[in-house]
Amino acid sequence: MNRMLRWIFTLCIAYPVVWIWLGVAVANRKKLPKTGPAIIVANHNSHLDVLTLFTLFPLSTLVDVQPVAAADYFLKNKVVGWFALKVIGIIPVYRGAHQANPLQACVDALAEKKIVIIFPEGTRGEPGKLSEIKSGLWHLSLQCPDVPIIPVYMHGLDRSMGKGQKIPVPFFIDIYIDDPLRYQDNKAEFKSALLNRFVELQQQAIRKSS
Repeated sequence: MNRMLRWIFTLCIAYPVVWIWLGVAVANRKKLPKTGPAIIVANHNSHLDVLTLFTLFPLSTLVDVQPVAAADYFLKNKVVGWFALKVIGIIPVYRGAHQANPLQACVDALAEKKIVIIFPEGTRGEPGKLSEIKSGLWHLSLQCPDVPIIPVYMHGLDRSMGKGQKIPVPFFIDIYIDDPLRYQDNKAEFKSALLNRFVELQQQAIRKSS
């Protein structure tokens, strides 16, 4: 049932909005994982980020793609919570909860060979700007050191439907997919390396649009 709901949502909502209303160009799409376990890390500037990432995967793979999301935000309303869990297929993370391992649901999903989507900046940032990389991704990678981490940079979604916007504006979107990043023992170096990857991809996008 969940698989069918995800397909219907992607075909009837995500594809028309992203590929017809906006328009997308994808660089190095072949670098996306075809199977899990894998972690997709993407910049976060828009309400459309998850929809856009969904459209990058074939329907046969999509059922195994799960975004990580804050439980306190998405599960506070029953209707929104049902949609987030059953249709989007979020992995809820309870921020500030006193749990032995708040990332255990992510670890379990990766053990089940899922492709997990994480926005390492945490929340939606200012339009067009990269924010500090949070430590959660490093802690997850520490527990799953062999899982590849694939950076994805999305350029233009902040103009289409950024923070505070309710209706998507038709701007063309460029997506850049990088080579996998691996776990590093040094947390600061790991976070710096990932941020540098995003900066490099952002510069590619800026050069193309200028």
